Amino acid sequence: MKKILRINMSNLTFLEETIKEEYRYLGGRALISKIMINEVDPACDPLRKYNKIVIAPGLLTGTIAPCSGRLSIGGKSPLTGGIKEANTGGTPSQKIAKLGYKAIVIEGIAQKDKLYIIKINPEGVEIIQADELKGMGTYQTAKNLRDKYGNNYSVICIGPAGEEKLLASSIAITDIEGDPARQAARGGLGAVLGSKRVKAIIVDNGEKDVIDYKDKQKFKKLIPDFVKDVVEMRKSMTEYGTACLVDVVNSFKGLPTRNFSLGEFEGAEKINGKELRKRIIERKGKISHPCHPGCIIRCSNVYNDEKGNYLTSGLEYETIALTGANCGIDDLDIIAKIDYFCDNFGIDTIDTGAAIGVLMESGFMEFGDKEGVLRLLDEIKKLTPLGRIIASGARITGKVFGVTRVPEVKGQAIPGYDPRVFKGTGVTFTTSPMGADHTAGICFPGRGGYREETKDGSKIKHYEGNKIQVALSSDLQVMTTVCDSLGFCYFVGTNLKNMNLFAKLINHRYGLNVIGEDMITLGKETLKTERAFNKAAGITEAQDRLPEFFREEKIKPDGYVFDVDKNEIEKIYNF
Repeated sequence: MKKILRINMSNLTFLEETIKEEYRYLGGRALISKIMINEVDPACDPLRKYNKIVIAPGLLTGTIAPCSGRLSIGGKSPLTGGIKEANTGGTPSQKIAKLGYKAIVIEGIAQKDKLYIIKINPEGVEIIQADELKGMGTYQTAKNLRDKYGNNYSVICIGPAGEEKLLASSIAITDIEGDPARQAARGGLGAVLGSKRVKAIIVDNGEKDVIDYKDKQKFKKLIPDFVKDVVEMRKSMTEYGTACLVDVVNSFKGLPTRNFSLGEFEGAEKINGKELRKRIIERKGKISHPCHPGCIIRCSNVYNDEKGNYLTSGLEYETIALTGANCGIDDLDIIAKIDYFCDNFGIDTIDTGAAIGVLMESGFMEFGDKEGVLRLLDEIKKLTPLGRIIASGARITGKVFGVTRVPEVKGQAIPGYDPRVFKGTGVTFTTSPMGADHTAGICFPGRGGYREETKDGSKIKHYEGNKIQVALSSDLQVMTTVCDSLGFCYFVGTNLKNMNLFAKLINHRYGLNVIGEDMITLGKETLKTERAFNKAAGITEAQDRLPEFFREEKIKPDGYVFDVDKNEIEKIYNF
């Protein structure tokens, strides 16, 4: 990959650039951070012309390495006010890589009241006016574009929320069936794409594939053991999907329940992985579904309604936790309807679920009010004032309704792990440049090859508020950043063994001579760049902190508070 495709929406032109030398061995999140710090004023308005959207496959995307087809999308977040990388599966990333693009950079703003698609294939690039797509949901948008241009096209698009520049707007990506069920959901980047007047980017590499290897045979020899380790480690996710985490997190008593007031949900068995699997099989949906070609974990799914009709795809743990337990809802069908609505309208399920939980906290409606939640979705669809508030995320909802117990950091809702119980994860939420994000370094004890012991062999206890949590969070933030930069799903395992493996893969792909420590350096340098951007954007360490109630209110039933020492947490900013 030797080119950057730069698209200027102000004058509707495009340019293929030979990459700068400093970008040559960067990809995904690492490349996004460099482009952003070099080209975007951190103080700019995220929804005006000086912000940019960067779409970047990873350094190993397009290769035969399993689980390496993830896509990074970045820009300045209108939700957090800082840099944001949203990571997603789907089919576009590998096609972009095979076309030879390290990144697609979208800049400027098109004429008001116009809407465009960007078509990319081996023959070239077209910027096509597409006003007929205005107000259209992501599912109809993807279907219309694939019907018109061909089913080989992958689609990256926004829904009405992005067009309206609502702060919790997501970017939808088509999966292997062509459904826009994969989401670059966090940080409001759908609003940034909407501000550019871009409804969709469609990509087809056709027969073109520029991916080459310095030594393909050595590259291939590393794959079987890697596959064996990942498959063995992720058996439960393959069988039950990420919903397997419902029981696990609930057993640790850290499942967000009723706006993070409890850590244990009495209805967990009705929304867990076993129940999800049972319903999918009964209704002839799909289990063990890959989020992108080459995925060997296959933790996604296709969920049908009682009549066997498609309802949603990728019903994941975070959505179940935030729109389910967090809102007191124990009905998978209702949760699936919420998930489909959010995907189609183009909003983040995490921030939407958190916002509804805050609304319930205010007394506007009762926790567990299923029909009331469906009515709220109608408010969002109609773009009423109430609907716009909810679709602007948990922080805005809390401010409008006078609620101080709002689970967010930097304006972004906290995902499905209560930081009073999972204290290393709380450190990640506090210190990550991404804000509270489940893809930024979740510290989960005893799973996924994560570090479980200190150097002297003593066990790390997830609920103990000591400096070990800071070291654990720091390690996992760095290694997750590496995965994001190479195109790997972080479920392959964020551990030192994989850092060494990744280095070998890079060597055999590019003809380099790096080691695992160089991968760690890549992650650290990327985080430093992101933190520099955020500092220049005016984000302070005070804004990074968890809301006060996590330090003051004991979570039931075990009575923990987030008590990791602030002075220790501040050390994470200096590797």
